[in-house]
Amino acid sequence: MATERSRTTPVALVLRVCLHLLVAGLLALAVARAAFADRGGDPAAVAAAASAMAAVYAIGPRLAAVHRSRRGAALWLALLGVTWAGLLVATQDGVWLAFPLYFLELHLLGRRSGLAAVALTAAAAIAGWSFHQHGFNPAAAIGPALGAAVATATVLGYQALYRESEERRRLIDELTAARADAAAAHHAAGVLAERERLAREIHDTLAQSLSSIQLLLRAAQRALPERTEAAAGYVEQARQAAQDNLDEARRFVRALTPPALDGDPLPVALERLCATTTAHSGLPVHLHVSGDQVRLPAPQEVALLRIAQSALGNTVRHAKASRAEVTLSYMEGEVALDVFDDGAGFDPAAVAGRTGGDGGFGLPSMRARARALGGSFTVESAPGEGTALAVQLPVAPSPEVGP
Repeated sequence: MATERSRTTPVALVLRVCLHLLVAGLLALAVARAAFADRGGDPAAVAAAASAMAAVYAIGPRLAAVHRSRRGAALWLALLGVTWAGLLVATQDGVWLAFPLYFLELHLLGRRSGLAAVALTAAAAIAGWSFHQHGFNPAAAIGPALGAAVATATVLGYQALYRESEERRRLIDELTAARADAAAAHHAAGVLAERERLAREIHDTLAQSLSSIQLLLRAAQRALPERTEAAAGYVEQARQAAQDNLDEARRFVRALTPPALDGDPLPVALERLCATTTAHSGLPVHLHVSGDQVRLPAPQEVALLRIAQSALGNTVRHAKASRAEVTLSYMEGEVALDVFDDGAGFDPAAVAGRTGGDGGFGLPSMRARARALGGSFTVESAPGEGTALAVQLPVAPSPEVGP
């Protein structure tokens, strides 16, 4: 059985209290007029009818069935209507109780049944008034009919406003939930993006430098014990690489620009990278710069430096090359970085789907960096024919001119 809350519109406490006071006041007025004004009928009969109606009215709100079901509410209203009919027979002042009955019927019985009950109550009120006036006249119908119209408009208007308010609340709740879901999705996407960024940073810096340290320590191991001076040089280079790694790790924590770019333009950082690669690996690496040098935005400089680091790291570890060339080209509206080596080469299609293992993360990382800045990334290579890597990034150069 449906509950009252699921079928009726909730009413504020102040409105319920006002309705109770109205019923009590009208009943008291009917009894007082019968007792003192000699216009309301037999005082004893009016008092008995008013007491019966007051008792039934007072019991109704305390009955669970009235609150839980339409049937229980209808039975209570029917009994209340019988006591009201007795009051209406006893005194013509009983007609005024029709007005609060309208509100009860419309609220508890729903729209269709409520309207029918209101019409029946209005007809009974008109009949009772006509009975006491000993005849019917159109004026006798105006009061009850007007009261029924006012009550109907008030209740239906209140219910419409309540439904609109509930719909607005529901939409607000849905919007709040959608915003929460969007925020959660945005947070998850941010976490994944940050993980990918850190993976690229670690691969292009710490992993490359650790690989260089490993090569240097192996060289020092081979030099010992015959060539202690050479071994000491390799160990010193490994120590410097470890110091650079420490600086990079601290940068991850502080989320600052790479130490290689601190205060220096990109060509200087690339020149330092080429010299360091040559010193650590013995592979000759040369830098060529063309075009008018300008200071690029930090994201572009960081991306190009990281791509160059990753590309040269792959060359040292895998290419078995005799030389490598790095070319930085400043052009109108874009900057290009090309890295070439004359090593063993490889089949780019064979490693396109690899995202792990030795050397498997470098190409996807470089491609992701370029695409994140709206640029392009291409690799040309074949077994035995070396490797050429090209990156192009759109830029809006700052007016500061590099050295």
